Amino acid sequence: MNGTALLVIAKDPRPGRCKTRLCPPCRPEQAARLAAAALTDTLDIVAATPADRRVLVLDGDDKRWRRPGLEIIAQRGDGLAQRLASAFADVDQPALLVGMDTPQLTVGLLADGLAALACHDAVLGPAFDGGYWSIGLRSADAAVFAGVPMSNGRTLMSQRRRLTQLGLSTYEQPTLRDVDTIADARAVAGQAPESRFARTLEAMS
Repeated sequence: MNGTALLVIAKDPRPGRCKTRLCPPCRPEQAARLAAAALTDTLDIVAATPADRRVLVLDGDDKRWRRPGLEIIAQRGDGLAQRLASAFADVDQPALLVGMDTPQLTVGLLADGLAALACHDAVLGPAFDGGYWSIGLRSADAAVFAGVPMSNGRTLMSQRRRLTQLGLSTYEQPTLRDVDTIADARAVAGQAPESRFARTLEAMS
């Protein structure tokens, strides 16, 4: 299949199973509302970004996330590394993948990552916490994620090293802040004050 795909990997936000590091000070129900707002903001930006396909790679119930122009596929695999590899394999075309933790995303950032796949094998968007907010691949390859520890302060460094080991040319995007803690949430809301995420956070204060 020709063209590029834009992927969002996410959990259906439910109290107690998402954004648990926001608790306290948030209650689980509040953390879930913030996660839902972040995912909604992300999907809105994805919808506004030119791409041949837009795909939500979801863990959970898809009913509340169905919208025109958005495909929804289930996550596959044990652990995040396998789920990332499966997402790229399932779309089977050049693709840029982001999560639901950066509601400050812009069309420009996503378009930048997609365009880079025309002349690079991979794209990587660093996060300040030592992970990454975006990863793009011109060709699906499970080896990209082999041996890369996920969701810790060494993830970005390990992913960079793995891409280099595989001889893949990599384009790096600007560094963004993921929403993990309440301090992150407040900082990101300040960067995107008109977002649903910022309004949801403000309503909780």
